[in-house]
Amino acid sequence: MTTDGLPESAAPAPPPGMVVTGRYDQGPGYGVNRPQGSGSWLFTWTTEGRGLLRQGAARTHATPGDLVVLAPGVAHGYALAPGAGRWRFWWAHCQARPAWAAWLGPGALGDGVYAVAAPGGTHGRIEAAFHRMLADSRWTGTGAPPVPAPGDDPVAVAHGSAARELALCALEEVVLLATAGARRTPPGPDDRVRRAEELIAADPGAPHTVGSLAARVALSPSRFAHLFTRQTGVPPMRALREARLRHAARLLESTDLTVERVAAASGFPSPFHFNRVFRESYGVPPGAYRSGERP
Repeated sequence: MTTDGLPESAAPAPPPGMVVTGRYDQGPGYGVNRPQGSGSWLFTWTTEGRGLLRQGAARTHATPGDLVVLAPGVAHGYALAPGAGRWRFWWAHCQARPAWAAWLGPGALGDGVYAVAAPGGTHGRIEAAFHRMLADSRWTGTGAPPVPAPGDDPVAVAHGSAARELALCALEEVVLLATAGARRTPPGPDDRVRRAEELIAADPGAPHTVGSLAARVALSPSRFAHLFTRQTGVPPMRALREARLRHAARLLESTDLTVERVAAASGFPSPFHFNRVFRESYGVPPGAYRSGERP
């Protein structure tokens, strides 16, 4: 451990396109350090003990009832807090839904760190939502999502679009419950940003650019990029790439289109580029993903 209580050794983060959740009970010596940060958002909710989280120049302690969120792309580390005997917490790696950054905004500590003390009356619901997220991440798409049982693996990766969306719905409930009673109500997302998100979602394979999206919502490209990034937490072209990758994953799951046609239908003119970015995001190339060979 370093003198500031954070670990020296590095640990990899899940690929940014994945939804991964789990619950940990950690003792002395526990710590994770990521000098490059993570490609996805990290959500932590402490149930017992105390953790120490640092990202960039910001740092915070996590105590029971605290939701601490780390945005992607900034060096971070987290560990059992000095003097604490245990740190029990839920965690989730995923791409945040666009509205979440605004909800978390009043808890911003700088450098992409958000910390909110969830109201006491919400703790039971938040715990239940994390349990449901863990179960929904294991859903195969047939029958009902499995009920969590003692002895289950404490970590689950959501495979398939339906499982990922259900898991994100549970996490959205966590964010809402934690922030609603602990914040002043901020203004809703700018209608122009919402419209741009709708344009991307309606046809992610279209040849969108910052300039074309800005023109559709009557903003200059620079103003649009600034506003979009501020309100969603990611630049518009990154949001577009994530939407295209989600669209490609759905096509791989539900159609017999060749990988080349999936790439073209999702807005990737080069199959080689598509293969590379898909593997970076989902941990396996498109063909293996279709075959079920997922991490």
